[in-house]
Amino acid sequence: MIHALLIEPFAMAFMRRALAGCVALSLAGPPLGVLLVLRRMSLTSDVLQHGILPGIALGALFGGLSLWAMGFGGFLAGLAVALLAGWLARATGGREDSQLAGVYLIALAGGVAIVSATRGIDLGHLLFGSVLAVDNTALLLMAGVASIALPGLAVIWRPLILESFDPGFMQAVGGRGGAWHLAFMALVVLCVVGGFAALGTLMSIGLMMLPAVAARHWAAELAGQVRAAVALALLSSVCGLLLSYHANIPAGPAIVLTAGGLWTASLLTGPRDSLAARLRRHQHYRG
Repeated sequence: MIHALLIEPFAMAFMRRALAGCVALSLAGPPLGVLLVLRRMSLTSDVLQHGILPGIALGALFGGLSLWAMGFGGFLAGLAVALLAGWLARATGGREDSQLAGVYLIALAGGVAIVSATRGIDLGHLLFGSVLAVDNTALLLMAGVASIALPGLAVIWRPLILESFDPGFMQAVGGRGGAWHLAFMALVVLCVVGGFAALGTLMSIGLMMLPAVAARHWAAELAGQVRAAVALALLSSVCGLLLSYHANIPAGPAIVLTAGGLWTASLLTGPRDSLAARLRRHQHYRG
């Protein structure tokens, strides 16, 4: 019974490719998600996953249904959205999140318009992906993204953490906080693009952010939260694929729903800042 439930599905090649791709995304995305939470930029990832759509559509328009063309176009579009929003915020004195909202809505509408006007491009596939249809090209793209994102994050980790906790000090010592922020945003865009092939532009951020949000209920220090986020993402990937296989539901939503279930369980019963932890602390004070 256990073999049939847990082992047998991964005897199939398409399930193994899907698992390998999700493992790459689970290693690269959640550490970035933890930093987005730390920098109070959680919704920025959602903005970027919509902002890459016009670039993906243009890549498909000029390069055909090539993952590399669509991925490169999506990366350029996401980076352009982030840069434009940051420039508008500095030029007008407004908040960067409001500028991001305006820019991404225009980008999303433009992307949908391009896809709708182009024959041969399936909008549903771009928006929701197809984990179980991951081929060797998509797997290479996701592995390549992880191979760039993880060393890149290691290089900018310390100055980025310092800029997150004390941007005034970073500016005072000439630490070029803006450059580190730009490098960080480029890595976020890269991971969002890497996930669209499997999870689609609307789902790719789920495997990055839900484990990251849940991780704060399991660890106090930042390194512990990163480890917890990666572990939760890996568990979501495996359980989501098994759920998809046995329940015959789309794999992308199954993975994100599993991650959402783990976040809910963490919120309710996790050892830190969960409802159960607060209840135990309240009872302790009353006693």
